[in-house]
Amino acid sequence: MSASWNATAPVTPLDNSELAPTLAAIRTNCHISDARHATDYTLCVYLLKMREYFRWENNIPFHATLPREQLTAWLTQREEHWDDLENSQFESIPVQGSLHDPFDSPAINKELNELGYIYSSGYGRNMKPVFFLGELEQRRQHDGYTLLVSGKEFARDLSAPPAMSLDNTIFVRRESLRRMCWEKIEEWRWNEPENAMQKAMMYYDFDSKPDASLDAMTDMALQSVLFHEIGEVQAGKRLGNGWKTMLSSMQHSKAEIMLRAVRDNLADALSTLPGLLREADEASIHFYMANMSNMRKKLFPAAVSAYENWSARGDIRELELLLENAVIHWQSLAETCLELHKEHKDNCEPALIAVIEANIL
Repeated sequence: MSASWNATAPVTPLDNSELAPTLAAIRTNCHISDARHATDYTLCVYLLKMREYFRWENNIPFHATLPREQLTAWLTQREEHWDDLENSQFESIPVQGSLHDPFDSPAINKELNELGYIYSSGYGRNMKPVFFLGELEQRRQHDGYTLLVSGKEFARDLSAPPAMSLDNTIFVRRESLRRMCWEKIEEWRWNEPENAMQKAMMYYDFDSKPDASLDAMTDMALQSVLFHEIGEVQAGKRLGNGWKTMLSSMQHSKAEIMLRAVRDNLADALSTLPGLLREADEASIHFYMANMSNMRKKLFPAAVSAYENWSARGDIRELELLLENAVIHWQSLAETCLELHKEHKDNCEPALIAVIEANIL
């Protein structure tokens, strides 16, 4: 973590049973969200996510083989439970006698943070509601931002994104981030390609010290995620609430994927890449590129080229020069997309795809 952040030591978490009604309501909302959105995934992705959800729920170590019969039975039971909940409404969250809207994270955290816990709610890909409850590991303040880092998680849904932001509050889920790092490592090990992930892993001793190396990689990734979420907050302020409205009208479409890539590229041009270059941590730059989605690479080939030049020759200047124009480019494109949506409303998908494809950087 950057030394410039001012840390506040969290309260030692109380026994989890004292928040049993809170935990039960959050878990129910996680199940309702999953029941509504499980079909968003392809069958292969869905089964992979369910395997790791089973691993998390049963506290099975990463390197342990999953018990096939128990997994199959659990999967059947979970899908039956989701069938019962699919048309249910989200529950209010009780916290020590008070009821809260499940999307009122600030009010819920005002009470839970004092007890050593952290809660977050929001919307992920395809506008899927996301909820989680975990132990509050760190609380930090910096330059108008509040960073809340969770450790052990007690409630989560199938998607479990490692970070989210709400206004100027940034939520980072260390347990989910550690799991994401492990999944990336396992994915690389299938074929062991010579790529950015391989280069990032070279800075750690996964053969002799797998757990310590995974912890170290998670710490590195946490800083990168933090930079990105700061960029998300900054991008949100520049683009306004109309961006969320536009995304909501483009669910399950190519346009949604492209719009998310445009905003991610803007956020990274504003904060992530400048932060990583400033920190000069080579492993984090490799890891960043290893996690850049195919759509983002397609729209931002100049970043891929600049990275490859740096990786091969150690010359960082191309990346630094690229950032001078990237913010202007991605913000201008995002604003053009907003204007198209304002003019054509829900019928603007072809126009959005066309304008984004015409403005590759």
